[in-house]
Amino acid sequence: MVTVYTKPNCMQCNFTKKYLTEKEIEFQTIDITESEEALAKVKGMGFQAVPVIVAENEEAFYGFQPDRLAKLV
Repeated sequence: MVTVYTKPNCMQCNFTKKYLTEKEIEFQTIDITESEEALAKVKGMGFQAVPVIVAENEEAFYGFQPDRLAKLV
C-alpha cells in the first residue's frame, strides 16, 4: 500500500494523486493539517514539504516525481 501525506491546496499533491489514480496504483491519503501525529511522522522522516510518498520496500520521497512513482506499479 502506498501512503501519500498531503495538505489542502497542494498542486504537487494533486498531481501525485492523479498520477497514482491514472496508473491504478492503490493508495491512501493522510492530510497533515488534520493530524498532528501525521505531521510529526513526516517531520520525523526529515521532510519539510508535501506530498510525501511512503511505500513498502521503497525509500520515502517527496514532491511529484513521476519517475519514482512509476516504480510503485
